[in-house]
Amino acid sequence: MKFGTKQKAAYGLGAVGKDMVYALSASYVMYFYQDILGLSATFVGAILMIARVFDAANDPFMGVLVAKTNTKWGKFRPWLFSGTVLNALVLFALFSAPNLSGSGMMIYFTAIYILWGVTYTMMDIPFWSMIPAVTETPKERESLSVIGRTCAGIGNALITIGTMIAVKALGGGVERKGFMIFAAIVAAVFLVTEIVLCWAVDERKSDEQMNTTSVGEMFRSLFNNDQAMTTVITIIMINGALYITSNLIIYFFKYDFSQSLADPTKWQETYTLFSSVGGGSQILGMMLLYPLLRKFLGNSQIFKICLCSAIVGYAVLLFACFTGLANNLTFLLIPGVLVFLSNGILTVLTTVFLTSSCDYGELKTGHREESVIFSMQTFVVKAASGFAVFLTGIGLDMIGLAGNADSTGDIAVQSASTLTGLRLLMTIIPILGLVVAFVVFSKKFILTDEKAEEIALELKRRKGADENAV
Repeated sequence: MKFGTKQKAAYGLGAVGKDMVYALSASYVMYFYQDILGLSATFVGAILMIARVFDAANDPFMGVLVAKTNTKWGKFRPWLFSGTVLNALVLFALFSAPNLSGSGMMIYFTAIYILWGVTYTMMDIPFWSMIPAVTETPKERESLSVIGRTCAGIGNALITIGTMIAVKALGGGVERKGFMIFAAIVAAVFLVTEIVLCWAVDERKSDEQMNTTSVGEMFRSLFNNDQAMTTVITIIMINGALYITSNLIIYFFKYDFSQSLADPTKWQETYTLFSSVGGGSQILGMMLLYPLLRKFLGNSQIFKICLCSAIVGYAVLLFACFTGLANNLTFLLIPGVLVFLSNGILTVLTTVFLTSSCDYGELKTGHREESVIFSMQTFVVKAASGFAVFLTGIGLDMIGLAGNADSTGDIAVQSASTLTGLRLLMTIIPILGLVVAFVVFSKKFILTDEKAEEIALELKRRKGADENAV
């Protein structure tokens, strides 16, 4: 079928709505339940880790269910629609928790967050897996993948930029109320965007089956491919650093930076400005700076430069935290740009390296396991994000940060030792993670541009020889 502008726009719109929901949950659940509702940060972090690891392990099983579905509406759209409806309802429940006792709130949060992960997977797996089912042209499939990833980034950016300002405005200064209303709005937008997608996009009639992979197969394939293993380790370190930063930076602006403001209650505006510049830098890195650097440097060189740049960014932030410059927003934007700009490029390059590792694995074993390797990427990113937020929770409790626990809106005063601990947590741990990534990559990764090209040519030669033999 002809996959036109309407269908592409609908798919992009669906990606925006989908990642708005994901970003709201990933970035603000810890803050909402620890700082506003008063649960232990360690407990919240532990549940987030358990739920995300469970969600990661659940992906292959969801893939099997989708693959076995056969209805008059197709195999993907029924799951996409039902998963969206359920996830939208659960998202609202997640941010509209009733007034419960400590143990009651712990049980409620555990049940709702795990349910959120399960229902999100219900629609996320078919969303990405439906691409081959809606168009059979390789060029259109590639185009649709780019549209999906780009628009997903836009959805994430909208939440990063607008959440705290919207929460403040909608709640009249009461964050608990603001989050509840904002979650309802995001859930409604999510529902509308996915309904438009289901209406606009038709699946081709096909007997194709999705490639599904067990968790055991993922790990076996990973361990048999040293280059994929190296790339995955760097992904874990890089994403772990970013998740720790994104979860802690809101506490820094609320409890630390706000002390330098004439009106501390205006901290949301400075946090939003910082996040906006960071998000914009990330997109700039992916879309503009990487193509420019690529004209002069190899991918491995760019990767090392970006890792060093991110480390320098965190080091500058650490320097600012202990010289008084942390109270200067203009100066803080310098390390912010360095970190997020670098991360945007690193995200692109890890995908490139995983693709090269698939060629490497095929040359080494004779089997191409692209779907397995990329499934493993999804698994480890979710698992890494869970572990990072667990470390964040432990760290917040160790430094004794006292949240507002839904007070009147006044900002709780933190001790000097707590603020020092917060500054160290959001800089030292990411630096260590990125240094590990740099060392592992430098010592173990061998797939330079020249090596990747050499492998690709050898695979092409072997394929040609096999065809001639037949």
